[in-house]
Amino acid sequence: MAEHAITEPADLPTPVGVAPAFTAVLEQVSRLAPLDRPVLVVGERGTGKELIAARLHYLSRRWDRAFVKVNCAALTDSLLDSELFGHEAGAFTGAQRRHAGRFELADGGTLFLDEIATASPRVQEKLLRVLEYGEFERVGGNRTLSVDVRVVGATNADLRTLAATGAFRADLLDRLAFDVVSLPPLRARQEDIPILAEQFGIGMARELGWSLFPGFTRGALETLTGHRWPGNVRELRNAVERAVARAERPDRPIAAVVLDPFQSPWSPLEVGPAPPPTAPPVAPSAGQPPAPDAEDEAPRGGFEERVNAFERRLLAEALETHRFNQKRAAEALRLGYHRFRHHLRRHGLLPGRGA
Repeated sequence: MAEHAITEPADLPTPVGVAPAFTAVLEQVSRLAPLDRPVLVVGERGTGKELIAARLHYLSRRWDRAFVKVNCAALTDSLLDSELFGHEAGAFTGAQRRHAGRFELADGGTLFLDEIATASPRVQEKLLRVLEYGEFERVGGNRTLSVDVRVVGATNADLRTLAATGAFRADLLDRLAFDVVSLPPLRARQEDIPILAEQFGIGMARELGWSLFPGFTRGALETLTGHRWPGNVRELRNAVERAVARAERPDRPIAAVVLDPFQSPWSPLEVGPAPPPTAPPVAPSAGQPPAPDAEDEAPRGGFEERVNAFERRLLAEALETHRFNQKRAAEALRLGYHRFRHHLRRHGLLPGRGA
C-alpha cells in the first residue's frame, strides 16, 4: 500500500511576519487551536482577525468540517437572529420555507462571528445559551436543536467597557473569553512591512501577467516604513497593489507609492466649521501683565492635532532656513529625502499644495 504524506489543508492561511509581537500571537494560536473552547480575537481594523480565526479552525481537530463566517454588523437584529439560528416556515412575512441557520451549518466545525460587539441583547442571550448548553430553537419554532460548534468571536471594540456599561452581556463576555488573542497593529511590526509589501507586490505582478516582480526602490520602502498605517495590513496591501498597478515599466523597481488615492490637485476644498466668535481684546489694568499673543499660546486641540501642528512647523522652518532646498532641509532634520517629501506631502507643504 503506497504511503501518502499528510499535508495541511489547502485553505490554511499562511501568516507572514517575523516581528516578535506577531510571532508571539502565532504561538498563542497554535496552543489554543486544539482546545475545544471559545476564543475572542481583538484588534484594530485590517489586522487580520479573520485570518487568525481561520487558522484556529484549520489547526484544530475540526479542520475537515465547516468553517462558517458571519459579519454581525452587516445584518439587522431580526436578520442576524434568523441567519444564526434559522427559522421555520411562516415565522415571519416572507418565510415560505424552513431555513437552516449558521449554527446548524457549522455543526461539528467552527463559527466565526465577526464584529460580535454589534449583536443585539436578544441575540447575545441566545448566543450565551448555545455556548453554555449547545442548544437553541429556530425563529418561530419550539423544537430544541443541539449542535457541536466552536465559536470564535472578533471585534475592534473594548468589550470590557461595553460590558461595564451594560451595552454587552458580561456573562457572554465571560463565556467567550476563554482566551483572548490580541493582534498587534502594523505600526508595532515595522520589520514586517517590507516582507508583506514584497508578498503583496509579487501577487499583484502575477495578476498583471508580469514575468517577475522588480521590487521597490529604497525611497519607496522608506515611504512604506515611515507611514503609520491606520488601516493596518489591509491598507498596506491596497497601497502596494496600487503602486504596482500604476507602474509604467514592469522591469524597473517600483519608485512611486501613493498612500492616499484621494490625493489630487483637483480635489474639492474642505469646508470646515466656522470658527467661534472671539471676544474683543480687553486692555490690561494697571499693574497687570499684558495678555500673551496668539502665537505664544499653547497649541489647541487633542494629541494628534498638536503633534501634526508641531511636525508642520518643523518642516516649514527647515524649508525656510535652507531657502526651500528640500535636500538640505531633509538633512537638517536627519530624514531621508523621500521620507521628507512624504511628510511635506502629508502636511500640504509641497509646491502647489499650500506651501
